[in-house]
Amino acid sequence: MQFAENVKYTKEHEWIRIEGNTAVIGITDFAQSELGDIVYVEVDTVGETVSRDDIFGTVEAVKTTSDLFMPVSGKVIEFNPDLDEKAGNDPTLINSDPFGKGWIIKIEMSDLSELDGLMDASAYKNLVGK
Repeated sequence: MQFAENVKYTKEHEWIRIEGNTAVIGITDFAQSELGDIVYVEVDTVGETVSRDDIFGTVEAVKTTSDLFMPVSGKVIEFNPDLDEKAGNDPTLINSDPFGKGWIIKIEMSDLSELDGLMDASAYKNLVGK
């Protein structure tokens, strides 16, 4: 199981990586392994400002659907086109590369201090018992 050191984690199993003035968000390797094969990702919040802990989308696996929670407040500026099944692409990238090609959204953060409430890799490992 992978635990990226260059991201922050939420207790809901999302990760966030800061890239300049934007942030990239996805779900953790632990989360995708618990969900199983991802078959569909829905994000209908592009262009909207979403508050920390609010739902920004859903992931659907073969047996379940799970909400995606915003780690920090911000405006959703992009949904990963490689995950968009409607465009003939591959939502299973979340399973095969959760910290890389399987990212879900990019945002413009509105409150950088909210990052202080997130976990580092060590704390997240403790949360999931690894």
